[in-house]
Amino acid sequence: MKPIPVDDLAGRLGRWSAGRGSLYLLLAARLRELIDEGLLPPGTVLPPDRSLASGLAVGRTTVIAAYDLLRQEGRLARRRGSGTWVSSGGRAAAREETANPMFVNLLEPPDGVLQFACAGPMAPPGRLVEAHRRAADRLAGEDLGYHPSGHPALRAALAARYRDLGVPTTAGQVLVTTGAQQALALLTRALVRPGDEVLVQAPTYPGALDLFREVGAVVRADDDLAGALGRRTPALVYAMPAFRNPTGSSLSPLERARLTRSAGDVPLVFDEVLADLDLSGAPAAPPDPGAITVGSLSKVVWGGLRVGWVRADAALVARLARFKAVHDLGSAVLDQLAAVELLADFAAVRSERVTALRRQHEHLCARVREELPQWEFTPAEGGQTLWVRLPDADAASYAQVALRHGVAVLPGGSLDPTGRSADRLRLPFTAEPPVISAAVTALAAAWRAFGVDHPHRPLVPSMSV
Repeated sequence: MKPIPVDDLAGRLGRWSAGRGSLYLLLAARLRELIDEGLLPPGTVLPPDRSLASGLAVGRTTVIAAYDLLRQEGRLARRRGSGTWVSSGGRAAAREETANPMFVNLLEPPDGVLQFACAGPMAPPGRLVEAHRRAADRLAGEDLGYHPSGHPALRAALAARYRDLGVPTTAGQVLVTTGAQQALALLTRALVRPGDEVLVQAPTYPGALDLFREVGAVVRADDDLAGALGRRTPALVYAMPAFRNPTGSSLSPLERARLTRSAGDVPLVFDEVLADLDLSGAPAAPPDPGAITVGSLSKVVWGGLRVGWVRADAALVARLARFKAVHDLGSAVLDQLAAVELLADFAAVRSERVTALRRQHEHLCARVREELPQWEFTPAEGGQTLWVRLPDADAASYAQVALRHGVAVLPGGSLDPTGRSADRLRLPFTAEPPVISAAVTALAAAWRAFGVDHPHRPLVPSMSV
């Protein structure tokens, strides 16, 4: 049996080294938890100690000591020439868990680690508080409160917004979801089957990749999606046409039109969660009426406002609503009514968010240039992240060192199914400048430590752009 991949195990380990105590004890404690909860079931072959040590950026003796401790407890078995595996004494049946570092970091309890593995507004704006107050006043006239398709007032407001952007839309073409992640989950359930091929950009949003893999789809990535559609017929095409997570790049109007034409009858999902975050302040490009559109207020307002949506033909929306009814009977009414209030003054809401992001983006760029001049990046045109290249370095190993310096960051490998982004990091500019400064200072200290501990990965000076 092949060992579990190092990157997969590192993702499951999460922020294992952020506690106090010897590294080998911290590693053993997290492995023990994974074994006891059934997340590493009996028979799972663990990576060789040398490979795991390299992936976690620790000394080999740390891994050997952790393995030996768990062997003494009866949780692991080790045999020279055969490797290390979870013993048959594991106490729980196997169950699935995401190994995506972004989600694992969200699941970790608060521990003082600066959260730079996830991107989103760090605190709710005052406008949201006021919107909820006004929404609460409207509850007196509400009915049972179950709206699997979405509250009628919000569906109408979203349809009106699409019409204002030049795309004829009725309320029946809008499904309200609990965030864009649920929107993507419902679309994946409806349109993708085990073994189906899904075509994506690379790199792309890791939450979508997790959903496609969860249903057993085969994920294919291509820099030219329209060209790829001339060679294959996937079950679904997933793209972020505006300010793609994590690169911040966008498709031109001609590229969008070409992709829509090439898709033909293949479902084309445009994730436009970041479309309103143009740092120049320019309005979002009109949505494509030929695509299934996913949107959300989580990036423009706050991640805790779990309001997303799908715009599609009415038949697909009705099908998705049936799936959603089984999952949760409908999203929270108070949040939906608050969203109606925010959409009534959306231009001002968006302007405030973009102004803050522009300031934070400029601060992050300046701090990285000053403290980490070897790192390469192109300033973002929109969105909320920088896509940074680490010269001659494995970003996943570096992320382990950064964690021990108090910052959780997302390595590029988890966002790129092609494996070409192993030297990349995604850095969000969603925090206030003092927090960004503290994070970059910690990242710089981790980079120096990484260079000392990994002399075979020289830190070659290079020019930032």
